Amino acid sequence: MNLNDLQNISNSFKNTQRMPVLFLGHGSPMNAIEENQFVQGFRKAASEIPKPNAILCISAHWYTDGTFVTAMDMPKTIHDFYGFPKALFDVQYPAPGSPELARETVELLLPVDVEEDHSWGLDHGSWSVIKHMYPDADIPVIQLSIDHTKPSQYHYDLAKRLNKLREKGILIIGSGNIVHNLRLIDWKNINTVGAGWDWAVEAREKTNNWLLDGNFQNIIDYQKQGAFLQYAVPTPDHYLPLLYTLGLKDKSEELTLFNDELIGGSLSMTSVRIG
Repeated sequence: MNLNDLQNISNSFKNTQRMPVLFLGHGSPMNAIEENQFVQGFRKAASEIPKPNAILCISAHWYTDGTFVTAMDMPKTIHDFYGFPKALFDVQYPAPGSPELARETVELLLPVDVEEDHSWGLDHGSWSVIKHMYPDADIPVIQLSIDHTKPSQYHYDLAKRLNKLREKGILIIGSGNIVHNLRLIDWKNINTVGAGWDWAVEAREKTNNWLLDGNFQNIIDYQKQGAFLQYAVPTPDHYLPLLYTLGLKDKSEELTLFNDELIGGSLSMTSVRIG
C-alpha cells in the first residue's frame, strides 16, 4: 500500500462518532422475504443508530481456509441455499462494494495475511439481514471471511484490530446464530416462536447470562461448557461471528439483546448490540 492509497482511504472515511457493533441472528433465508418480528427487529436496530458510511460483515456463510475480504466495486448477490421458493432466488441486493475499505481492513489486520477477493460477493448471511436495515442498498458493503483453521480465541482477538473502523462510520456486523443445530430442528414447530428443546433453552439462558454479565471467556471457550452447548454449536461457523462482535466491545460500553427468541426447537434468533 502506497501513500496515495492511504490518502484515498482517509478521504473516503472521515472520523465520526463511534459506531455501535451488531451480532444478528439471521435464521432461515426466508427471513429475507417474510414479514415477521425478527425482520422488524433488524429494521428497528438500524433506526436507532447513525447511518453508516459503509458496512463490514462477518457472515457464517463465508467459511474459508485463510482470511479474505471482498474488494470488488459491485459485489454480486449470492443465493447460497437450495429448496426455497423462486421468490427468494429472485432477490437482488445491489449494494456497492468498497475497495478502499477492503484495503484498510487488510492493513489493520496485519501481520495476518488477508487476501483481497474479487469473486465472492454478498452471501445470504449478509444480504438477507442488511436488506431490511438498509433497503435502498445505498451503503457500501464488504465481507470478511472466517478462517476455519483457527481456534475461537483467535477470532475474538483478531476482531480487536478492527476497532479503528468504528471511528470512521463503519458498521461492523457479525451474522450467524448462537444456537444453530439444523439436524435437530422440530419441523412441527418450525415457525413457532419460543419453541426450544431443553438443551436449546439452557444454551440460550447460559449464553445470555454470560453476554449480559460480560463473561466472554465462557463464550469463547464454548467447547468446555457442557453438552448443552455441544448440541447448540455442532459446528462453529454460525457461532464465530458472535466472537467478532464481542471482541470489539470496550469495557464501558453497554450490551443489549434483541430478537431474543428460540424457534423450531434448535435455532435462536438472539441478536446483540454493543454501544
